Amino acid sequence: MTDVERRLWLKLKMRKLQGLWFYRQKPIGSYIADFYCPKAKLVIEVDGGQHFENEAVEYDKARDEYMESLGLKVLRFTNTEVLDNIDGVLEVIVQNLP
Repeated sequence: MTDVERRLWLKLKMRKLQGLWFYRQKPIGSYIADFYCPKAKLVIEVDGGQHFENEAVEYDKARDEYMESLGLKVLRFTNTEVLDNIDGVLEVIVQNLP
């Protein structure tokens, strides 16, 4: 995990967010989700700068489409969003929970 992912993980682990269980680095098909909440069918990705390069954009798009084909919702946040506005990130996550 990156430092930014650790920061978000501290807010998600041990049922800290609405009592729901989140996994980190969860394999889903041939991909690994940064965070996954099975009850909410929610995947959370934290994207560093490399995710904005052409190849990574295409890879992430294919990955998101695969996850969505399984009935999962994918939320993506940038490192900057997590670092500068963790409360806003958590608010968006909560809005996407059952």
